[in-house]
Amino acid sequence: MNAPVRPPAQPRLAELVFRLLPFADAASADLPLPRLLRLALFQVSVGMAMVLLNGTLNRVMVVELGTPTWLVALLIAVPLLAAPFRALIGHKSDTHRSVLGWRRVPYIWFGTMMQFGGLAIMPFALLLLDVPDRFTLGLFAATAAFLLTGTGFHVTQTAGLALATDLAPEDKRPRAVALLYVMLLVGMMFAAFVIGGFLADYTATKLVQVIQGCAVLTVILNVAALWKQEARNPAVTAPDRETPDFRQLWQAFIKSGRNARLLTAIGIGAAGFAMQDALLEPYGGEILGLSVGATTGLTGAWALGSLLGFMLSGRALARGWDPLRLAGAGLVIGINAFLIVLFAGPFASPVMLYIGSLGIGIGLGLFSVGTLMEAMSLAKNESAGLALGAWGAVQATCAGLGIAVGGLLRDGVALLLQSDAPTTSIAMRATGYGTVYILEIALLLIGLAAIGPLVGYQRRMASDADEAPAKPFGLMEFPT
Repeated sequence: MNAPVRPPAQPRLAELVFRLLPFADAASADLPLPRLLRLALFQVSVGMAMVLLNGTLNRVMVVELGTPTWLVALLIAVPLLAAPFRALIGHKSDTHRSVLGWRRVPYIWFGTMMQFGGLAIMPFALLLLDVPDRFTLGLFAATAAFLLTGTGFHVTQTAGLALATDLAPEDKRPRAVALLYVMLLVGMMFAAFVIGGFLADYTATKLVQVIQGCAVLTVILNVAALWKQEARNPAVTAPDRETPDFRQLWQAFIKSGRNARLLTAIGIGAAGFAMQDALLEPYGGEILGLSVGATTGLTGAWALGSLLGFMLSGRALARGWDPLRLAGAGLVIGINAFLIVLFAGPFASPVMLYIGSLGIGIGLGLFSVGTLMEAMSLAKNESAGLALGAWGAVQATCAGLGIAVGGLLRDGVALLLQSDAPTTSIAMRATGYGTVYILEIALLLIGLAAIGPLVGYQRRMASDADEAPAKPFGLMEFPT
């Protein structure tokens, strides 16, 4: 009797690699995995900047420099004001006119330079905030630094994701862009722990060294990511070619169907998740007495939770889950996570704070992917980018407003309740944080009410049209 034929070792090894690396199938002959991973380096630099702006620097300004929380929240919200223009940035890079034949390279390069410039001047601007005679100058300089950095990484990321979609074959494009998003979260986690380690023993000199080191590393990573990626094509960027009008496309999308209710639900949920962005690390440092390094780890836990939420979303959607039901599950997880964070203060439990941060990340990941997939279904293939731009614009704008309102509300409540007794000082400041967390829980509940009637809409429409409702999970463009 003949022995069974065993498969060759090389196919077995390839199968094992694909199982261990779920995004290895994003590669193709035109875009091999090493080249794709090199392109993903721009996401690492964006994640690093996001950790600095939303995590480390807001804690340093509030606790070490004594900057009012409302002012810190406004500074952090400044870069998010540029995010609503990401759809326009992507449209401009699509229709860029240039005799050099590059569409994406100019936007990635100038975005990199803006991000570098903002980080280069940022530490000196922050240190001026601690000097009474130079506070006004420091405030203007810090605003310019935050605006440059935020605008830079929004431009870089938008054009970089567009470049990835240009390079990847159509059948591999969703997995390629998904890999870029995962690299963003991985970059945030590594940056959070590395920066936290350097600033474990905080000094002003170390702050300058860390931020300027990040500025130099931004240029290195982005140049390496961009090098020989986009081929020149003068015909695509010819100055005399006709291009579609962005304003007409945008107005037609906003007036179409049930888009307004969905965008409202997305905005409420985004604001509910984002109000804590400027408060979580100061909460750990001021109320629980955690060090700079320990509170920076909270951002790492949040990024890890977002990555887990992304992976869970992929599995759920592949099994036919309704995208908005998935988004609703994210809102429920977020409500419970904020309750854990709220009670971490009275229980004086850093572990609860880390668990809450992880839960916030998971909930945000589920909510973001679920609403993104629903936004992709709002438009036909030729206008899917516009739908994703609307998703990113609403989410980023409401997140920025949520951050600003959270800082103002926290300081306002603390000021109203503050007494002169030293024993009650910490308790009153904790009340300011708690008020914001309770409001976030209320917003997530309102988001559930807004999103509820929309759940199952695509399934009902597909049933009416005798079509299969489930679609495979994929991210054509992820405007993070």
